[in-house]
Amino acid sequence: MSVYEDFGVRTIINVAGASTRVSGALMPQGVIDAMSDAATESVSMTDLQAGASRYIAEVTGAEAGYVTAGASSALTLGSAAILAGLNPGIMDRLPDTTGIKNEFIISREQRNGYDHAARLAGAKLVEVGMNEVVANAGVRRTEAWEYEAAITPNTAAIYYGTGPDSEPPLAEVIGVGRKHGLPVIVDAAGELPPKANLRKFIDMGADLVAFSGGKALRGPQSSGILCGRRDLIASVALQHLDMDEFFDIWDPAPEFIPKAELQGIPRHGIGRGFKVAKEEVAGLLFALKTFVEGGYDESYAEQRGYLEYLVDGLSGLSAEAVIDVPVEGSPALMLTLDEDALGKTAFEVSHELKNGEPRVFVQEMALAQGGIIVHPLNLNQARTEALADALRRVLKS
Repeated sequence: MSVYEDFGVRTIINVAGASTRVSGALMPQGVIDAMSDAATESVSMTDLQAGASRYIAEVTGAEAGYVTAGASSALTLGSAAILAGLNPGIMDRLPDTTGIKNEFIISREQRNGYDHAARLAGAKLVEVGMNEVVANAGVRRTEAWEYEAAITPNTAAIYYGTGPDSEPPLAEVIGVGRKHGLPVIVDAAGELPPKANLRKFIDMGADLVAFSGGKALRGPQSSGILCGRRDLIASVALQHLDMDEFFDIWDPAPEFIPKAELQGIPRHGIGRGFKVAKEEVAGLLFALKTFVEGGYDESYAEQRGYLEYLVDGLSGLSAEAVIDVPVEGSPALMLTLDEDALGKTAFEVSHELKNGEPRVFVQEMALAQGGIIVHPLNLNQARTEALADALRRVLKS
């Protein structure tokens, strides 16, 4: 009996991907072993994060890095670092930003629920641009000059959510930030793979970049990476680590936290609620190393094999199956349903799968268009066979 069964919880076949709601990516055995090994010894968390910083800097090209409790935590801590700098007085009163610069400029079309992370730190988001393309009211999207026009004496930073179709180009936005001495923080939570993106945004000049650790990296679901400027990462550490220390005998690595530049150390900061365990740091670093060194590359071909097995098993049913294979990373299967022949919608199919035996959670982004997406990240042969049976049962006309 599994630990889940012990508590009356049914497991699922997760072909929705690495979303938090379906518990993220299954961790490889090497990550599990690293976490288990880390659990057998004690360590100074300041030393551990300093070591993590060195490795993250090495693979991203940033000055420093930090392991966070997910990408959202990274964005909150990064925002707090921009707002407070190395001033422990400001750290102690965040998210109260009365009397300090607190405006982060953001494109209106990049607003989303995840930007709550910046607001949590005390940032006030100032929107620029218009959603004219989405509103069917024009052809132009947000342009770089609009960021520059929105700068005021209260502007503290620029917040950018990057993706394959993000506009305006990040390089142009970074150029605005450089011209006016404003840091640019980038939400790149889901932008791995390709591996090149680990360095891409830093090389472009971004000051802070946040990645998820529990998606394509296959680390602990509650882990993330923040990389960027050394002074900002030091501020992150000061607002995240357990600061119940005596200043005179506190000896952080100077390249990690510049003690000589501090008037004192803050109390427990805004990041205290985003605690990261030693096991999670170890697991994330092992997962990152595996990803960087190509340890997941062979699995992408295996995943395509699982999808091809599904396509063969679904022939003759009321669904058109197409496999999308990216240049790097996991493939995906799009099932476009003949809803009239099935006599039910994609929403109803998804609901049936969720409540069947076994329970199957698919990627639901295309349901409104009559499609079901199958992401193979968490599949093995046994799960694939069970998934094929479930799909055949639900997709019979």
